[in-house]
Amino acid sequence: MHKGHRVPEANGPACPFAKPPDRRCVRADGKTPPDCPTVNDPEAAAHSLAVYKSEEFRGMARIASLVERAGYEKGTGGMHAVRPRIVELVDFARRMRYTKLGLIFCIGLRKEAAITRKILETNGFEVVSAVCKVGALPKAELGLTPEDQLHPKGPESMCNPVMQAEIANKAGVHLNILLGLCVGHDSLVLAHLDAPATVLAVKDRLMGHNPLAALSTYESYYAWLQKPMFEDE
Repeated sequence: MHKGHRVPEANGPACPFAKPPDRRCVRADGKTPPDCPTVNDPEAAAHSLAVYKSEEFRGMARIASLVERAGYEKGTGGMHAVRPRIVELVDFARRMRYTKLGLIFCIGLRKEAAITRKILETNGFEVVSAVCKVGALPKAELGLTPEDQLHPKGPESMCNPVMQAEIANKAGVHLNILLGLCVGHDSLVLAHLDAPATVLAVKDRLMGHNPLAALSTYESYYAWLQKPMFEDE
C-alpha cells in the first residue's frame, strides 16, 4: 500500500459513532454514517439472513449465539464474562454434536497443544492432530537461501499447512482448531480445509501470542505503529 493511501471502511472502525448503542447496526433507531452498509446494502443483509436460515448454516449460527450468551452472567454493574475461549470451544463443538476434531498447531506451542488435546479428549472428543513441520519438506524447495532461513547451517523443514489440512481432511474431522500458526500459514491451511475451522490462539512471537497487546498500547509504547512501517519496494 502506498504512503498516505487510505481505503474507506464502510461501517468499520472508522464509524464516527463510537458507542455501539448509537450505531444503526446495533439498534434499529441508531445513527448511520453516509457509507453505512446496514442501510446502503439491504440486499446483502437479506442474502445473509437467507444463509443463516439455510439447512447448512442455521444450526451453527444459532448455536454460536447461544454459546456467546452462555459466556456472560448478570451481576453487579452489568454483564460479566465467565468463561475462557477453550470452554466456549468445547461447548460449541458439543452443541453442534461434533465428535471428531482436528487440532492444527505450531510446534512452538506443542505444550499448549498437548493440554488442549487432553481437555478435548476429557470431554469425549476424538482428536486428530497435525504439527506444522509435518512432512519434513526442506525450505530450499521454496527457493529460500540459507540466509532466508532460521538455521542456515543445516536443512530446515518448512511449515506445511497444506499437509496439515490434508491430514484433517482425510480423517474426516467435523471441526478444525487452529493453534498458534504463523501469519500466512494460517491463510494456507484455511484455504485447504474441508471442514469448518475456529482459532484457539494465533502466533505472536513477541507478545506471548497476544497480538492485541500492541494495539492496546498504540498510543503509548507502540505509538511508532502510527507511522508506516515499511517503505514501498
